[in-house]
Amino acid sequence: MAYEKDDAPKDWLEAELQDTLDEDFEIEFSEPMLSMEIRRIYRQQHPDMLDRKVYFRNLLRLQAELIKVQDWVVHTGAKVCILFEGRDSAGKGGVIKRITQRLNPRVARVVALPAPSRREQSQWYFQRYVPHLPAAGEIVFFDRSWYNRAGVERVMGFATEDQVEQFFQDVPEFERMLVRSGIILLKYWFSISDEEQQLRFLMRIHDPMKQWKLSPMDLESRIRWEAYTKAKEDMFFRTNIPEAPWYIVEGNDKKRERLNCIEHILTKIPYEEVPQEKVTLPDRKYNPDYERRVLPDELYVPKIY
Repeated sequence: MAYEKDDAPKDWLEAELQDTLDEDFEIEFSEPMLSMEIRRIYRQQHPDMLDRKVYFRNLLRLQAELIKVQDWVVHTGAKVCILFEGRDSAGKGGVIKRITQRLNPRVARVVALPAPSRREQSQWYFQRYVPHLPAAGEIVFFDRSWYNRAGVERVMGFATEDQVEQFFQDVPEFERMLVRSGIILLKYWFSISDEEQQLRFLMRIHDPMKQWKLSPMDLESRIRWEAYTKAKEDMFFRTNIPEAPWYIVEGNDKKRERLNCIEHILTKIPYEEVPQEKVTLPDRKYNPDYERRVLPDELYVPKIY
């Protein structure tokens, strides 16, 4: 396998760190609208947060490895399917964003399905998920998956106990079928404490740029914290099979959560570095008879900045 955690930093890493720092800061800049009081409270609750420079250095290193995984998947025709489940505001979306940030969207795609339509509710439960499974040379990330039935649908009463029981009987064999078909299936549960979720919800409430993340279902999940805990424990007991075990990512520190999850994914995919052909930029061909047209000014976007 190509990945080794203790690889020495390479010269290109320093250059890449400088070139992409602005982009990464923009992605990480999540507190522009928060009051100083909210920021102070958050920092007090997280005195041991990972140093930013350590975080970015390791994130870039891991993203470079993810590109190697991508190249290996395309080269070998591998099929990778990764499920991300967990509490609301546990950081699933943030991890997915960092994983896919530098990957080719034609190879690595994210599936985040809306609530099922009336027609989909009448289908075989797994039917709406099957079309999104990876083909050869693809990586698919499910931002919530068929485990909605064991979680939100069960807790909120959208599924009957008979439907939930049928799901628990079906899902182990369904996932064994996926593995037998050659799919590398990984299942991650993102775990945060009761106090951390409450703090993140409060931050979203006070941040106009994140209020869209709060749905009525998210707010209801606060009321039913214990019910979700019981559902999660039952889900682990019934669906943690050898062919597709669960992996729990502790997420009270978002930066550590992201790095730890990516590190683990790299250990679970048997990729190798694929030899790359040297790319040579060809010379441009010039036509002496070609004359470039002058386009009308109204076609151009105004230069405000």
